[in-house]
Amino acid sequence: MDLKSTLLVVAGSVCSFKLLNTILRFLPTPEQALNKSWRWRNISTSLAHSSLSGAWAVLCFYLQPQLLEDLISHHSLLSHSLVAVSTGYFIHDFLDVALNRPCKQSWEVLLHHSAVLSCFGLALTSRLYVGYSVVSLLIEINSVFLHIRQLLLLSGRRNRTDTTTPRPSVTYSVTSWLTLATMFVFRVCTVGWMTRWLVAHSEHMPRFVLTMGATGLSLISIMNVVMLYRLIRADFISNTL
Repeated sequence: MDLKSTLLVVAGSVCSFKLLNTILRFLPTPEQALNKSWRWRNISTSLAHSSLSGAWAVLCFYLQPQLLEDLISHHSLLSHSLVAVSTGYFIHDFLDVALNRPCKQSWEVLLHHSAVLSCFGLALTSRLYVGYSVVSLLIEINSVFLHIRQLLLLSGRRNRTDTTTPRPSVTYSVTSWLTLATMFVFRVCTVGWMTRWLVAHSEHMPRFVLTMGATGLSLISIMNVVMLYRLIRADFISNTL
């Protein structure tokens, strides 16, 4: 796609996710989540993006395995469009979070989105590193389960209601284990592979691109460690005490 078409796709994506978020206002919300309706809509919108982009990224590599052979210069309409659509989502979510949550509660998300938008913006405008951006979207497969887990918590469906002793429901337990498993595979392993690739190709990359990539990976790595710790502490350690 040329730059004009790319910008149209990004703009269309922003509007589409905004429309989805607006439609969710008129759909039933669990009673337990009524006092957190904005968060319910935000996470539901994020779940839609994660499901779409995660499946789309897998499809890109399945249909075009040569994309993995050249993550710098090789790209296609399918992969370029994926990065453009995801860019639109991150713009929408950045604005949604910035306008509706206090900075003290949202700075991590805003910092993450800023790093992602910088890297994706470079890929879209230069048509370079598109494959590398698609690899990073494999992380969204784990985000699917993270968002489902968050929605279960908001809807009060973490614990069973048929027992006097608080015990996680089967649905929540399965979701927790899937979240943990996919976190290792699609976050830890993917970011580790991306870091190794970046180091191996550092000599062939401009310094500003290398700095941008290293900064983004560092932020994501730190966030992954924090999320992993919080997940294990909340769903596995606390349940054994």
